[in-house]
Amino acid sequence: MQLPGQTNFYKGKVRDVYTINDKYMVMMVSDRISAFDVVLPKSIPYKGQVLNQIAAQFLEATKDIVPNWLINTPLPNATIGYKCETYPVEMVVRGNLTGHAWRTYKLGKRELCGVALPEGMKENDFFPSPILTPSTKAHEGHDEDISRDEIINRGLVSQAEYEQLEKYTLALFERGKEIAKDRGLILVDTKYEFGKIGDTIYLIDEIHTPDSSRYFYTEGFEERQKKGEPQKQLSKEFVREWLMNNGFQGLEGQHIPDMTEDVIGSISERYIELYEVVTGKTFVKHDVNYKDQQRKLEEALAKLK
Repeated sequence: MQLPGQTNFYKGKVRDVYTINDKYMVMMVSDRISAFDVVLPKSIPYKGQVLNQIAAQFLEATKDIVPNWLINTPLPNATIGYKCETYPVEMVVRGNLTGHAWRTYKLGKRELCGVALPEGMKENDFFPSPILTPSTKAHEGHDEDISRDEIINRGLVSQAEYEQLEKYTLALFERGKEIAKDRGLILVDTKYEFGKIGDTIYLIDEIHTPDSSRYFYTEGFEERQKKGEPQKQLSKEFVREWLMNNGFQGLEGQHIPDMTEDVIGSISERYIELYEVVTGKTFVKHDVNYKDQQRKLEEALAKLK
């Protein structure tokens, strides 16, 4: 697809990004799915629509906290927004000792990204207050832990701007937790990406989606913690679990298991379930008509001029 005024194009693992007149971006969220840094061979119907619509809802719900890149969503799987100069760090915020933080803790380490971790915690326990564990992208594309001091000392972000990013991140996480609580969920951890236009900081990319965040169900949380049982969670983790159960973790020599129609259908249904639980809305399926897609994008872009 070629769009009017297109000055660049980037194909990511799951998204196609068009730069328009070096000022705007069109982000197409595809149905491709990745896990363990590998794009799986088959797409998941409606996954792109699910992620795009969740992100749009949360960007709208947090625009009073920080300006964001969203201009409009002319299609269920597409967003048009401002092109920003991106910061080279992701702001990861954690409310619970889960995932990467728990794996670090279990090894006996009591510091993550320069943040001290309290003694005596169990997996999935709440931190006394949310912690920030930023990451930066390595050249090969993997996330790397980095501390606040390293970010500032290496000149990746100025101290004043980084302090503002911290404030925005904690405020966004607090808003996300409030919204999640109303849905019977706990927002466990998530990541935010920021950019700027001139001196103004913008929230960019997707937020609070199951691909960028982890949710637990509130009901039964305390009981499961007391018994040392796994928490019931709402995230992309079920895809990784299916792959691991079928012998794939992205390691050399491993083969992606066969994705049957039943498997694809069940993953699609789980994403739709995620949408409805997180947003509180009924999901309405939209099938992509590529001719209409181009026309609607062109019409939306024409209004920006």
